[in-house]
Amino acid sequence: MKSGLKDLRRSARRRAANAAVKSRIKTLVRSAADQPKTVVEAQTALDKAAARGIIHPNTAARRKSRMIRRAAAKAR
Repeated sequence: MKSGLKDLRRSARRRAANAAVKSRIKTLVRSAADQPKTVVEAQTALDKAAARGIIHPNTAARRKSRMIRRAAAKAR
């Protein structure tokens, strides 16, 4: 019983932290479309989130690929 309550508190903290990371990633990816300089920062954030298990590695790879393609198209 006590351990279950502790786990609820822990998972709530983790959920909040993960939501913050995901929100930051979305912001960076959106800004990378407008400012090519932020592409590297967005890539780093995606890689870190994938390494920490916040998002799936394939999801990170797909988002990076799409982001880079958009940035390249905009540069042309």
